[in-house]
Amino acid sequence: MIKFDIITIFPEIFNSYFQESLIKRAVKKRLIKINIRNLRDYTADKRHTVDDRPFGGGIGMVLKIEPIYQCVQRILSKKPKTCNLKPKTLTILFTPRGKKFNQKMAYQFSKLDRLILICGRYEGVDERAAKHIADMELSIGDYDLMGGELPAMVVVETISRLIPGVINNPQLLKERIPTASNRDGRGFIEYPQYTRPEIFSPCSRQKEIKWRTPKVLLSGDHKKIADWRKKHSKII
Repeated sequence: MIKFDIITIFPEIFNSYFQESLIKRAVKKRLIKINIRNLRDYTADKRHTVDDRPFGGGIGMVLKIEPIYQCVQRILSKKPKTCNLKPKTLTILFTPRGKKFNQKMAYQFSKLDRLILICGRYEGVDERAAKHIADMELSIGDYDLMGGELPAMVVVETISRLIPGVINNPQLLKERIPTASNRDGRGFIEYPQYTRPEIFSPCSRQKEIKWRTPKVLLSGDHKKIADWRKKHSKII
């Protein structure tokens, strides 16, 4: 089982997403475990303050170092019940300036025992969290979001689908896992796919407009189909 500990100030954001489809089944089958940690539970004041003004001035508020430290320490202090070995744990801070998340990373992370995911908010997180608490800073793209909750969902789903048993048909992962033909590890292979109807007319008034399925995919010739997919595939 791989465990995900998500640290956030908006824990309810995750309720509906993780209660649907394959993620829900994976949790029920005990293939993965997701713990949502409310950062406010690790504060020491009556108002449960998690943010403050940045030194030197600036627009907006910044998440404080103390509750993040306390939360991560609490997670790390819990020893596994059935294993004497030190669990393989990675602590990630989501930030736009972090390393770009890709399929190769997901495959590597899927071999870990636990991932601690720190979701930033407002104008960022005290830099000491990045320097002294997180093992790495991670981004899911060259754009800015309101917080790290969406990146956390992306990382959890991308990794979870690589865990044996989460997806019932392992063949679906065959072309997604880094292989010898994908030595640079940039990601996974994606090619165009079509399904019925063979011919689709988007406008009933203009029958001459027809969107057709490539004939090679209807030929039944597996070699030609494989060659076509290779020609039109893209490593993402």
